[in-house]
Amino acid sequence: MQNNTSISDAMSSNQSFWQHKYGRYQPNPPLPAGVHKVDVLIIGGGYTGLTTARELKRDAPELSVMLLDANDIGFGASGRNGGFNMTLFGMEPEVTVFRWGKNKATQAQSYMQDAVEYVRTLIDSEQLDSDYEHTGMWRVAYSAKQEKRLRKTFGLLQELGGNESYQLLSQSDAQQKLKSPRVRAAIYEPGTGILDPCKHVRELKRLAEQAQVNIFENSPVLDIEKLDGTNKVKTANAVVHAQKLVLATNAWSHTLQGSKKLRNRQRPVWTYQIVSDPLTAAEWESVGWQDRMSIEDNRQLVHYMRITKCGRITMGGGSIGIDVTEDMNKWHDAIIWEKLKAHFDWLFPALKHKKVHYQWGGAVSSNMDMTPEIGFLGDENIVYANGCIGHGVSLTQYNGRVIADLLLGKDTERSRFWIVNRKAIAVPPGKLLAWLGVNSINAALKTVDWYEERELNRSVSEGEEQ
Repeated sequence: MQNNTSISDAMSSNQSFWQHKYGRYQPNPPLPAGVHKVDVLIIGGGYTGLTTARELKRDAPELSVMLLDANDIGFGASGRNGGFNMTLFGMEPEVTVFRWGKNKATQAQSYMQDAVEYVRTLIDSEQLDSDYEHTGMWRVAYSAKQEKRLRKTFGLLQELGGNESYQLLSQSDAQQKLKSPRVRAAIYEPGTGILDPCKHVRELKRLAEQAQVNIFENSPVLDIEKLDGTNKVKTANAVVHAQKLVLATNAWSHTLQGSKKLRNRQRPVWTYQIVSDPLTAAEWESVGWQDRMSIEDNRQLVHYMRITKCGRITMGGGSIGIDVTEDMNKWHDAIIWEKLKAHFDWLFPALKHKKVHYQWGGAVSSNMDMTPEIGFLGDENIVYANGCIGHGVSLTQYNGRVIADLLLGKDTERSRFWIVNRKAIAVPPGKLLAWLGVNSINAALKTVDWYEERELNRSVSEGEEQ
């Protein structure tokens, strides 16, 4: 269905490209006024919340399950991400090994491979209209130092995920698939895919409703408290009493009133994206990319890019936005969008003339030790999840399956995964300390990128070809 909203109006109202492309969408009504009682209440209608809801009802259809979202389904990260069904866990695999050891890193890689397959199987078995393509993914290096680190990462990934899961491409091999003069080497991972994130999250909504989950949109939660052994949740004109509560709010978790533990688990980091005008057949020939694989570069502050179903290139990442307030309004950053276009032009010189069709931003959940987390609050009647660090398309959905296991008291290999109830590093209390903590991490990542690219950047500024 065609969207009658103009592009400028859509961007100014903070719609993602995927939301705007989706067309007209009729959200469910808000939660009616009054007092409600349910077995399980889920706050957050993204990938985590919707998957949890559906899996709960499939396993225990006798339970009454309600889901509330503060906006339309698809407004948050689940409707504005890059759409990478990928196996990356947290930050770099080296970071996971350093923080948790090789054994846990191996378990994490296996968990993520299962997560990717979970999403792919769900789309196939339910025939979801998610524009899914299982085209694989590249991780590319631009500089000599990045290539050296890329080769070490390749060896580590083979140890963690199996030799058959990855291929190392030389510059000549890479150039046959992607005609960019900037790419020196690449790791190819065939077992990953891409999807339209907004179409997919609204398909998950459809599946949850088919399972008899009651979903209410544009119903922001104002307060959460314990009352007589149950959870009391307030909206503007209603109260919900729930035996069990799932806080599937990820990057928005610090805005929830209630437990201080949840409020200091993570902070939002803002990432920004652009999408080009459609490429002509001749322009596609000039860049190759016939395999339609998704791409991330090997920087610490990564750029990520892919081809859309409608023949455009999206690119995101690079610089990030940091905000420790509860306003959640840093979705607009003209300077970062300009940097993304500059990187697009640098990476694909043959496409410098292409205009930016659309630009947007969104928040991802970042915690202090850069590791995803699932945990209980106080007792086992409240479960939360966060810290996906922007790599959550597959992870959040599989986490939803895990949360359903936990709520039902199931002892499964998934529910025993070590991120469940792990001891996490809290974000420093107060806005100033939190700001300093998140900015210190950002500064360290920028420093590594500067060091690895300083010769490259100097050559580019002097107009030399790489």
